Amino acid sequence: MVSTADNAAALAAARLIGIDWGSTGLRAFLVGADGLALVERATAQGASTVSGADAYAAVLDEAAGDWMRARPELPVLACGMVGSQYGWVDVPYAACPADAHALAAGMRSTPDGKARIIPGLLKDEGGLPPDLMRGEETQIVGALQLRPELREQACIVLPGTHSKWAQVRGGRVERFATHMTGELYAVLRQHSVLGRLMQDAKDGSGSDEAAFCEGVEMARDAGHLGMSHQIFSARSLGVTGRMPAGALADYLSGLLIGHELRAGLEWRADANLDHAPLALVGSPALCARYQLALRRYSGVQALVLDNTAPAGLLCLAQAAGVVAKENAA
Repeated sequence: MVSTADNAAALAAARLIGIDWGSTGLRAFLVGADGLALVERATAQGASTVSGADAYAAVLDEAAGDWMRARPELPVLACGMVGSQYGWVDVPYAACPADAHALAAGMRSTPDGKARIIPGLLKDEGGLPPDLMRGEETQIVGALQLRPELREQACIVLPGTHSKWAQVRGGRVERFATHMTGELYAVLRQHSVLGRLMQDAKDGSGSDEAAFCEGVEMARDAGHLGMSHQIFSARSLGVTGRMPAGALADYLSGLLIGHELRAGLEWRADANLDHAPLALVGSPALCARYQLALRRYSGVQALVLDNTAPAGLLCLAQAAGVVAKENAA
């Protein structure tokens, strides 16, 4: 627990109140001059649980109202699904290629004027369906701030419910691709015939690394047979007794992530980024899972970054001119 004295010191040092407001949760940060979170708070009041401008204002006040009243001059910047058509303000997407300045130019203020909301990104290339992100663009900007070696060219992967693979050149997101890996896993496990045989590991570990890696390697070695064919093996292996029930969920996870890697790494190579840095941005546990999958799939070692949203929020606030940039020493 952060002490009252520590809270007061963080509040005094803060340059920005940052809000990462996704569908299922909200994280509020006091952001320091170095782009790191001095204090973080989290609630389960995601954008999918809130409706109407007054309700959004009330949730923000509950999450960060005391900070806003103590430091009314601090800008408040929010990213994520709070800016969607179902959010507080429908903020139009910025079109790729886009950098921090393009995103800053697309910000919109909330009806009460107390916060600014960052646009998401739209990739709309001729002949292909469009692709979208909200919130991940801020994490990408933060990753480029924290690790400048990624700015020239890089492939940045953000694992999650809807994983994003982004191609970066010259500090701009040129294009990106979404893989619904996490959501597909949840749907298959909870609402399909595959989940009926699955059990949690009996040893209480919650994870079967060998089964996970077997799934990754099956996607690599026999993925040409098709994902919809391969995922049925998460049932057939259980029915025939060739894999224990406690290993089937991890095997399915490995299959799905393996197919994501199969597509993503080929897409990365087609963009001539296969020798550029590859970075994972997200929760440590999920990034560790992807790091393991990458090693087993092709031996690729990725840079891993945890919470880059505060750095991205500060960078975008500076690009918008609402926070002054620090003078170089």
